[in-house]
Parts: sequence; structure tokens; C-alpha cells
Amino acid sequence: AGGSCCRGRTPAPLFSFGVIADVQYADIPDGRSFLGVPRYYRHSLAVLRRAVRSWNAHGGVRFCVNFGDIVDGFCPRDRSLAAVREFDGFRGGPAYHMLGNHCLYNLPRSDLVSELRMPSPPGRAYYDFSPWPGYRFVVLDAYDFSAVGRPRGDPVAAAARRFLEERNPNRDKNSPSGLEGAARRFVMFNGGVGGAQMRWLDAVLRGAAARGEKAVVCSHLPVHPGAASPTGLMWNYEDVAAVVRRHEGRVVACLAGHDHRGGYAVDDRGVHHRTLEAALECPPGTDAFGRVEVYPDRLRLVGSDRMATTEMPLNSSSSSSDDEYQIG
Repeated sequence: AGGSCCRGRTPAPLFSFGVIADVQYADIPDGRSFLGVPRYYRHSLAVLRRAVRSWNAHGGVRFCVNFGDIVDGFCPRDRSLAAVREFDGFRGGPAYHMLGNHCLYNLPRSDLVSELRMPSPPGRAYYDFSPWPGYRFVVLDAYDFSAVGRPRGDPVAAAARRFLEERNPNRDKNSPSGLEGAARRFVMFNGGVGGAQMRWLDAVLRGAAARGEKAVVCSHLPVHPGAASPTGLMWNYEDVAAVVRRHEGRVVACLAGHDHRGGYAVDDRGVHHRTLEAALECPPGTDAFGRVEVYPDRLRLVGSDRMATTEMPLNSSSSSSDDEYQIG
């Protein structure tokens, strides 16, 4: 009995939520990344609009999550909030946002926390919520410790610059040239979780354990090297992983954006790490968004077009067979 195959009618999920990452809208001509990958700055807004329509068409989508970089650094400031307002058309429930590096290139941190309607204290960009009994979502601020989005004289920015100076010898701190392996993450466009936020994360997971809740961690920056390229990782992803391990069995998935190609891995504790493909890199006529269906025994990301559908069983363990985890 059991197993992943079901005969007869598939049961309905407990709840579903919409996901989209790296829209990076800008009212400018198409361009390319520093790696030469095409970027479709205006079309990304059409991808977001189709995402909202799709989520509305599925009555069980209770909320949606934007994984950061809703606007591009090149977007004129007076147009920066146009993409954010597209979420007003979502009828299923709240839209939850997080900070990405491109957001911080464009608008001050304090403005973003307000404009993105984050349910957090003023000036703080990390928070948690429970959309369904037994589930806790944790939204991290991956640029809490960063030189991006803060005035040059800011003490956090100064400390972050010193941190980079010690780890990246390049004059251009956005360049990983000469860095090898996971050390390539030490570039200016990444960031990390600070000490106060790390203690908060520990407390949230401790509370989730006391209530018997499963937790899903959401971050713009990925926190597992198997789910992203080295240049896309959070600076102190290992520290976040250590907190997750401390509450083994509590966190079932870590979802992220930033690395536009997307990725997927299962760590040695059975936690699923899914990096979402970017809306920005969808040629006209293609999409990258999805909805995650939550079942008692699994999460299922139902992807659209360039976003791969992913099955994530919740009963996973280090002894599970590799073919139990599928992406495609």
C-alpha cells in the first residue's frame, strides 16, 4: 500500500499558493545579462499578468508569493511600482513579497518595505505567517547583511563591504573572477542573513515545532549549493542550513529565486530546495510561473511552460531512493 501512484480520483490539495520569481520589469528594450542570456524586460509584465489570471482561475489558490526582483535596476523610478500593482488583481488572498537585489538598486529599503506591504515591523523585511492550520511560512530578508540598498555610510553597508574585501580580490565586487566553487557567491549582488534575523528564524521554527507545524522557508537567495549556481547562493547559506537542521523534520522545503535558470535538490535531511525559473527570461509567448499544491504527504509545484513541474514528497529521508524526487 502507499506509494506515489494513486488509482481513481486524485484527492484535492489542502491548499495551493501561486509562485513567481524575478519579473524584473522595466519599460526598456530587451537586453542581455552579463553572461549573454536574453532578457525580455517588457514581456515579463505580461508573464506576471498571465500568472495572476491563472491563479484566479484555480479557486484553491489562497495566496501568492513573489520571490523578489519585481522590478529591474534599470526601471525608471516613477514606473517601479507598476509591476507591484499587478498583484492587486489577484483575488485569492494576500500577495507576499521579499526583497531582491534589483528592488534595492531601484528604491530605498524603507520605501520597499512599505510599498510591498510586508506584514513586518517598520524597516524590517522578514516575517512569517500561517495560511493554513499546521503550516508556517517563513520569509527571509536575504539582503539583511548587504552593501546593496543602504546609504554608503550605513554601518551595515560598511561591514558588508569589509566582508567582501576579505573574500573577493576583484576591483569590481560584482565579479566572481578568480573565485572557485562556492566562494563565487561572495559578490556584491548577493547578501546574507544577519544575527538578529538568524535568532528570529530559530525562534519561529521553535514555535512551529511547539505547534506541530510544517515550515516552508522562502528567500530571494537560494540556501543550498545543489539548487543554484555558486554565484547565486546566499553568503551565509550554511548558517541558515544549520538553523534548519537544528529543527530537523520541521522545514519541508526552501523556495528561492535569483538564479534565473532555476534548480532543484534534496538535502541530506530530506528538505526540498527549489529555485524558481525567472519570468524575465521568457521569450514572448512563453511563461514561467506556477502554483504549489500542498497535500498531507507532499508538495507539488505545477509549473507553467519554462517553470518545471516538481514533485516533493514530505515523507522523504536520507534513506529514500533518488528516483522518488522528480523534476520535469
